[in-house]
Amino acid sequence: MMTLYPVIMCGGAGTRLWPASRPSRPKQFIPLAGNRSLFQEAALRAAPLVSAGGRLLVVGGVDHRRSIIEQLEQIGIDAQVLLEPEARDSAAAMAAAAAWTAARDPDGVNAFVASDHHIPDHDAFRKAVLAAADEARSARIVTLGVKPTHPSAAYGYIHPAGSGLSAVTAFVEKPDQATARRYIESGYLWNSGNFIVSASVFLKELATHAPSIENAAKTAVAHGRGGTVLKLSDAFRHAPKVSVDYAIMEKTHLASVLEVGFAWSDLGAWDMIAASGEGDIGGHVFEDAEGCLARAADGMLVAAVGVRNLAIVAERDAVLVCDLSRAQDVKKVVERIRRSSPQHVDFVRCVEEPLDAGARRLRDWLRLKALPLWSSLGQDEEGAFAESLALDGRAVPTSRRARVQARQIYVFAQAGLLGWRGPWARAVRNGLASLEVEFLRGDGQMRALLDVNHKPLDETALVYDQAFYLLALATALKAGIVEPEIEARAVAVREALEARAMENGAFREGGEFPFQSNAHMHMLEAASAWEAVSDDPAWGALASRMAGLAQAVFIDPATGRLREFFDEAWRTIGEDHGRVVEPGHQFEWAWLLVQYGRRHNDADALQAARRLYAAGREGVSERHRVAVDALNDDGSVRTTRARLWPQTEWLRAALVMAQETVEAERGVYMEDAASALRALWLYLTTDGLWRDKRLQTGGFIEEPAPAGSLYHIVSAFTQLSEFPSLFGDEAETGSPLQ
Repeated sequence: MMTLYPVIMCGGAGTRLWPASRPSRPKQFIPLAGNRSLFQEAALRAAPLVSAGGRLLVVGGVDHRRSIIEQLEQIGIDAQVLLEPEARDSAAAMAAAAAWTAARDPDGVNAFVASDHHIPDHDAFRKAVLAAADEARSARIVTLGVKPTHPSAAYGYIHPAGSGLSAVTAFVEKPDQATARRYIESGYLWNSGNFIVSASVFLKELATHAPSIENAAKTAVAHGRGGTVLKLSDAFRHAPKVSVDYAIMEKTHLASVLEVGFAWSDLGAWDMIAASGEGDIGGHVFEDAEGCLARAADGMLVAAVGVRNLAIVAERDAVLVCDLSRAQDVKKVVERIRRSSPQHVDFVRCVEEPLDAGARRLRDWLRLKALPLWSSLGQDEEGAFAESLALDGRAVPTSRRARVQARQIYVFAQAGLLGWRGPWARAVRNGLASLEVEFLRGDGQMRALLDVNHKPLDETALVYDQAFYLLALATALKAGIVEPEIEARAVAVREALEARAMENGAFREGGEFPFQSNAHMHMLEAASAWEAVSDDPAWGALASRMAGLAQAVFIDPATGRLREFFDEAWRTIGEDHGRVVEPGHQFEWAWLLVQYGRRHNDADALQAARRLYAAGREGVSERHRVAVDALNDDGSVRTTRARLWPQTEWLRAALVMAQETVEAERGVYMEDAASALRALWLYLTTDGLWRDKRLQTGGFIEEPAPAGSLYHIVSAFTQLSEFPSLFGDEAETGSPLQ
């Protein structure tokens, strides 16, 4: 059975459709003939062609990434997206798609279709493509030739050897009007720019006629970065910038053309849009105006009186009035505008904040807003930390968890280590004193929960909570707030936990899921923190045991994804909870295993970290650019909600992975870090607070800011501080929060 891989080609600038079509929003992404964009119509037309395990592909530029993803999501179509780092014309774009296809299915057939064509009869189009695909299986390159309805100087032409499906005698460029009339009389067809060919045949023809394009495309795909949205590597930039007609079709002996009679237009100019009868958009009032096209941006109104045969296109920054008979000349106007008023050639583009600017902004936000706020309004006179602050800064009366108290102690001790000049030492001392009075049980472990009146509500000594207590003590010791004798208290907690260890060295946790990976993650973090400040080898042994459990038990060897919940024998539980994969935890474990692998010279831990990072990256929403809360074990999205903390762990993991790589790969991780920091900034408020839960709509659940998030934010900033160049001259002191 033939496997079909339709490919939507999203190149082209559409300059003759200025001012509506511009480089950052070319014509394929705007509605020109109906309510959907031409790209969306192309996707709906092509998606049903996918067969026998094939896949719909989209090739477009990195600048159009958001438009591609959002518009596909709007119509509910899934596709593999290949992003070009630079436009290199149709031959290279098609080569990249063919290389992607051939790597997965050597016998796969590509149907290359334009994203900006108007073809109302979808069924007729698909029928033609399937007929052409049958011919393509015989090692032919088949193009669809449209039977002309009138002489047009706007299209290229194909001279077929016969009628129906036949060999191609010649491809010719756009003619003048008289020549176009002669072509039609001689049986020429319009060149639709749609090609159907086996991926392997296409690549072989490239190897023969344009080997540099084939090599650049294969390398760009092989070294590209991403999953369902794959950014081609910079090798793509080395491909010659030529069209497929010039690179292959004018030279190959394999060209065939299938004559088709369905309605077709490339809607390349305003006269074609007007002829479709569906081009009017926005508010307009006509008085004695005939044969006119009107398009008005939101909030604008076009009015016309006593005029004929005009296109009136009003955008917020530019207006075009054009006689429809002169629509092809708009391109000349754009060239003049390019010289005289270049700011009107394109819309104002939103420039993404680079990593260094975001890092400096986060530094200032922490030292001037967040840390002062949470060390004052977020801590009472007795030293107890608030569980959360309302978005107006008020502490919310509620029960308090041991883990939050320990996390906040860590936060301010770490702030001191990073050079913050605020009252960090007082916050740590008072926080420790409050914790010892209110949370410590008689055996030296922490109870889980106090009620709103500071009375014990849950006496359980959770492993998770003890891990954060150990982390708080180690960080306070490193910051010089407590004496070395404090380690005896930490050792007592460690030994109490060891007494609870199961036969395989894992810990049974309290609560609904006693056999879980999460508590062990924080135990690795705590043991590693103590390993850095203590000579006791037992801390290193505990860290090694936790890292070993991760690699042997928690991480699925087949997928590299970390699982959350297990049964008593430490097998993944079969019910629904067993399928949960949390991207934030993939990133968090990746960071920890890199740190552990460095200290213990453990190459296996570093390799596991790479796989975990890739698994976490699967959970970054391509549309919203945030890490979602949960996936299923097959990589599908379980929930589209996205909390704050996974963004910080994505940032921290990307940075540590960058430290472990070189050259191009390092650059990829640093790009990811910049994306993660931009994602984090979506949550932070200007006054030192944050929103926690982001919905698919882009809105947030209205609720107080949870104190525990500050632990994640400060941890991520600590990793940022290992890149002094991000902070400029101020970082030379080694105290980025100073």
